[in-house]
Amino acid sequence: MSELNKYSKTVTQNPSQPASQAMLYAAGLTEEDLKKPQIAIGSTGYDGNPCNMHLNNIAAEIKKRINETGQVGLVFGTIGVSDGISMGTPGMKYSLASRDIIADSMETVVNGMAYDGLIGVVGCDKNMPGAIIAMLRLNRPSIMVYGGSVASGKYKGRKLNIVSAFEALGQKIAGEIDDAEYKEIIKKSIPGAGACGGMYTANTMASSIECMGMALPYNSSIPAVNPSKLTEAERTAKAMKNLLELDLKPKDIVTKKSIENAITLVNALGGSTNAVLHYLAIAYAADIEFSLEDFQKISDRTPLIGDLKPSGKYLMEDVHGIGGTPKIMKYLLEKGLLHGECMTVTGKTLAENLADVEAMEFEEQDVVYSTDKALKSSGNLQILRGNLAEEGAVAKISGKEGLKFEGKAVVYNSEPEANDGISNGEVEKGNVVVIRYVGPKGGPGMPEMLKPTSMIMGAGLGKSVALITDGRFSGGTHGFVVGHVTPEAQVGGTIALVETGDTITINAEDNTITLNISDEEMASRKAKWQAPPLKHTKGILYKYARSVASASEGCVTDKY
Repeated sequence: MSELNKYSKTVTQNPSQPASQAMLYAAGLTEEDLKKPQIAIGSTGYDGNPCNMHLNNIAAEIKKRINETGQVGLVFGTIGVSDGISMGTPGMKYSLASRDIIADSMETVVNGMAYDGLIGVVGCDKNMPGAIIAMLRLNRPSIMVYGGSVASGKYKGRKLNIVSAFEALGQKIAGEIDDAEYKEIIKKSIPGAGACGGMYTANTMASSIECMGMALPYNSSIPAVNPSKLTEAERTAKAMKNLLELDLKPKDIVTKKSIENAITLVNALGGSTNAVLHYLAIAYAADIEFSLEDFQKISDRTPLIGDLKPSGKYLMEDVHGIGGTPKIMKYLLEKGLLHGECMTVTGKTLAENLADVEAMEFEEQDVVYSTDKALKSSGNLQILRGNLAEEGAVAKISGKEGLKFEGKAVVYNSEPEANDGISNGEVEKGNVVVIRYVGPKGGPGMPEMLKPTSMIMGAGLGKSVALITDGRFSGGTHGFVVGHVTPEAQVGGTIALVETGDTITINAEDNTITLNISDEEMASRKAKWQAPPLKHTKGILYKYARSVASASEGCVTDKY
């Protein structure tokens, strides 16, 4: 059996550290406690976001169960930014940066305090990858615990979710609903605690991290308000003790094959484009070579079988209703699409975890389809390249929007400009909306573009307008959209040279994105272009803009 307190003993058992031990006695630990392994329980819980407002209760229950199993649980808090609240405001610039702040803070606490393991209790979009990046840097026994997704809202007999509120604005502008109905939809979209309910970024990352092996089976699909969510605490405590005894660490679990498993699930369920950014960063933290080409290869061989929002009908609560994430994973494993030999936080392989899971049935449910009746023969994430994205761009193509789009550009240098332009009727059928200078450096922080895409969908232009950006899209975005265009405008990428009226071609059949101007015109525009100053000169966004890598490298902040 491995030494369970091999990190904390440098503080608790070292006779030359009397002050350290005095501090721990003051914190309520006993002499017997100082001999036990110390487990950090990092919670991203805070009151102001339904995705996170229940997480401190989960962390407290985990601490109780940890202490019952001969370990010492020590809870600490870290930050979070609500994407749903900050979307469309200057606050969204802080969202992606929060991923790295979470990773940095968890790494700092666990290393600084000499803890033996880490349990990350997480909720909103950037919490999950932030916690996993920290775990990989630390490489001590670790488990991620997702707080679960919210129940659906209800209005006039139809289910609502966070995107319903965004799209209601477009419907109101288009005159499809009046102000009273608009307000009712807003009030009833989100009924309580839990992360946004569709296969948006939170559920994309939670389910794929479970598939990667860093969360316990069923963790991603058990809803936030389900009684089973709190009972997960006991499973978590026992699993952590087992990891300590086995000395099984994140880098034993996160391998190239296990990341391939995660990306397979993302594509099978129609997950968020943000998964590309986050898994590039996770791979970097794990010292694994993983590129945009790897995403494309996995997408090419993975059929889209989940009919989940935003492009489909169902929510994560419906996945729970048909047997949870493991049931889908078992089906993918049976079809030869997952690597069953990959190790997981249970101390067993993925195949061993799934051995007793009941097989997927297709006759009485249409949340998930069989591969022979797939919604699309390949995954929804597509990597595009061309003279408009020499280093790559990420498209989310469900197939419902078609596979090719060509139109005249309508160019905006910020999201507020685009929102105003869409509201004022500047965007017409057949246009390609270009939103630029919103990349990792230019935004800064690569804000998500859910507000303009929702306004386009709500205005009934979803199938007749494309949108490209060097920023990001929310997991809730759907339509013909291309994000993560690299190089970004701030560093002189071709997207900075586009002019209103130019013709742009987006082709998801050969995965190209092209600005249709001559080489001579391109060279002339490039010669005239000048980089605008950074938007911030102090603080976290200044530091972020100076240190962040390209979106094609996962927007990591510790590479250069």
